[in-house]
Amino acid sequence: MSSIEASFQLDYPGFSLDVNLRLPEKGVTALFGHSGSGKTTVLRCFAGLNRAPKGRLVVEGEVWQDEGNGRAKGIFLPTHRRPLGLVFQEASLFPHLSVRQNLEYGMKRSGNKAGDGFEASVDLLGIRPLLERGPERLSGGERQRVAIARALLTRPRLLLMDEPLAALDLKRKLEILPYLEKLHDELDIPVLYVSHAPDEVARLADHLVLMEEGKVVASGPLMETLSRADLPSAFADDAGVVLEARVEGQEADGLTRLAIPGGRLLVSRVEAEPGKTLRCRIHARDVSLALTASTDSSILNTLPARVAAVVATDTPGHVLVQLELAEGVRLLARITERSRAALGIGPGLAVVAQVKAVALLA
Repeated sequence: MSSIEASFQLDYPGFSLDVNLRLPEKGVTALFGHSGSGKTTVLRCFAGLNRAPKGRLVVEGEVWQDEGNGRAKGIFLPTHRRPLGLVFQEASLFPHLSVRQNLEYGMKRSGNKAGDGFEASVDLLGIRPLLERGPERLSGGERQRVAIARALLTRPRLLLMDEPLAALDLKRKLEILPYLEKLHDELDIPVLYVSHAPDEVARLADHLVLMEEGKVVASGPLMETLSRADLPSAFADDAGVVLEARVEGQEADGLTRLAIPGGRLLVSRVEAEPGKTLRCRIHARDVSLALTASTDSSILNTLPARVAAVVATDTPGHVLVQLELAEGVRLLARITERSRAALGIGPGLAVVAQVKAVALLA
């Protein structure tokens, strides 16, 4: 049973929010959508910073809000009474306090007087060398790591993160992403993560909620949801799948061999021991189709597949093809309508998927 049930309706001039969600009890749920889709508004409703007149929010059986639908109980817990941690784009550390004092202040505000979890949070985020520094001596990535540690030390039952990497340059993003992956692996509380960066979501999320114009257009496990061919056209440019791959070994010519359900992939060398599991992303635009396997192509990765669906896109002359590999794994291919017609591609046809590029995420 889902541990989080949420429904919010809000009307603003020129924008309406209407969402109904059931989210898993553990792992990272990403709210993904383009600017103005309503994802941050949803997160603020979770936090109690925006009050939806007909809202309902239940976290692990505890009602945080229940208002306005006849059966409603008139319950609305203000933000300070909700056991949650908040991390925004800006770290908002107190400039006159050291890192240690910032963390201690967060603990005191939440009633964590014993400092439960202090050592674990400091080590998890790798900030022990920073404890006596002032915020002015921290990089943007370091400030965000301190902000996350402070949020964890409030002993939250739900962690809310609103585009925590959006204000960072690429170097700082790459610095902090491994720590976010550690959070993903080690936290036993649900995380709601807002982002408009597809690769960030693909790297961190377990569950995906796609939003468009204030509504949820898809919600489900990350890999299953991304492989759908019927998503709105607004997501067509980012179409692609995320797969879990296991390192099989190293090739003599500098490539690494990965095993995926339904086949194998060769990628640029990865310094990882055999057996290690990685996430990889394959964009629909990097998959071409053939009716038979070719022996005179520079494309090394070819996978037998069967066409499951063909869907039109908003780009004139292009279609999105959903492919089924062995063991229920799916790929997406973006091809031209001319190619589709020339090859006779339609549901049920056996094809060869030619994967031109594989992006390793973690």
